[in-house]
Amino acid sequence: MVHTNQELIGSYFVDLWKQSSRAAADMEVMKKEAEESEWNPTELNTVNSAGGFMSVSPDKLSVQYNNVNFHDHDVGVVQANHPAPVRRLVYYFEIFVKNAGAKGQIAIGFTTEGFKMRRQPGWEANSFGYHGEDGLLYRGQGKGDAFGPTYTCGDTVGGGINYASQEFFFTKNGVVIGSVYKDVKDPLFPTVAVHSQNEEITVNFGKQPFVFDVKSYEAQERAKQEKTIEKVSLQQDVSFGIVRSYLVHYGYADTLKLFDMASRSSLPPISIIQENGFNEKDNEYALHQRKAIRQLIRNGDIDGAFGKLHDWYPQVVQDERSATSFLLHCQKFIEVVRAGRLEEAVMHGRKEFEIFYLQREYEDLIKDCAALLAYEEPEKSSVGYLMKESQRELVADMVNAVILSTNPNKNVKDVNYYCLHSYLERLLRQLTGCYLENRSLNGDQGETFHLSRIMDNNCYKKA
Repeated sequence: MVHTNQELIGSYFVDLWKQSSRAAADMEVMKKEAEESEWNPTELNTVNSAGGFMSVSPDKLSVQYNNVNFHDHDVGVVQANHPAPVRRLVYYFEIFVKNAGAKGQIAIGFTTEGFKMRRQPGWEANSFGYHGEDGLLYRGQGKGDAFGPTYTCGDTVGGGINYASQEFFFTKNGVVIGSVYKDVKDPLFPTVAVHSQNEEITVNFGKQPFVFDVKSYEAQERAKQEKTIEKVSLQQDVSFGIVRSYLVHYGYADTLKLFDMASRSSLPPISIIQENGFNEKDNEYALHQRKAIRQLIRNGDIDGAFGKLHDWYPQVVQDERSATSFLLHCQKFIEVVRAGRLEEAVMHGRKEFEIFYLQREYEDLIKDCAALLAYEEPEKSSVGYLMKESQRELVADMVNAVILSTNPNKNVKDVNYYCLHSYLERLLRQLTGCYLENRSLNGDQGETFHLSRIMDNNCYKKA
């Protein structure tokens, strides 16, 4: 069982290394490019428009009604060239009314791809429009609802989508005037309309600064989300148990000691309550040994770590072909390169990597290590990630997990549950899963979830 667990743990951390390698970096770039590849509306679509009743300027950002309307369907309506992007918290655009014309029948809103281009936005199903002459909001039918003030010549009016709340919102001269639930999951095109002689508007898709402060609005929306989360209270001993479990799991014995001292001196004192699901006293297996080995690895003393493992847990390193041995030998190679002892690094690589080189799962990683020798400043090279502290931490985490798997008091049937992740990390995984599920229910609309970004933002605020 132990041997099987060690293989699973080793494979897990080898995969983690691959994710932090150049291939993973390329994947992150591709992921970022995929997110940024969403086309943003940049101009008006003169092909799909009611061109007989209006003219669009050469820059495709101004619209003028140049006819006389005799019927309701004599509308000059035009969509943006792309639908509103959805992988974000908020999308927003504005219009400026240069001329209210004969009747001021101007509208701003959102419509789907199959919208009838001879109708005002909001008059047809799956369309929404805020109209200037009456201030009404039209939602898929000819009858509007009381919504906001009218707007006319000289006014700047905006339309936006809040993907977090799944709402449309509209602004006038930089102030939000109202919002309404967005019950459409299909792609939505920013849409404008003019409907009486000489009406003229210009459209701003973000090339020029908006009158409305979108950044502040986004910050307020994030603050609302955080406030909602903060309303969920946790008993003090529960949050204490979560933090303590993290320290115990990774062998941070010194910090754990200070943490326990602080908990006993708090008012009231905090104690571990077994009913909350934490039983960390039973999980402190090899705490001080794990601490000592972790510190050796973090200091780059891999020979010292090997020595302690041979003395305390020989079963961990007895298989010279194991992933545990491989990662430790790789880290020894990295540390020798870091010290500038290149000849020693070559000798070490030839001796220790030979048995791993023909194993395909290790081939690329060995090549990355060997590539360090080709650079005068390897930390600035394409394989510089190997010289970072995170690489030491990865190896230390692996050794920590393998030692935990040797606990004779634990029936370690689920390596992932006990050895690889603390309670805190499992909770964060659950948080990620819930966020993604909620986003899926919203038609995959809204910001993509990046836990690291959330953590960085919170750390920045507290700093």
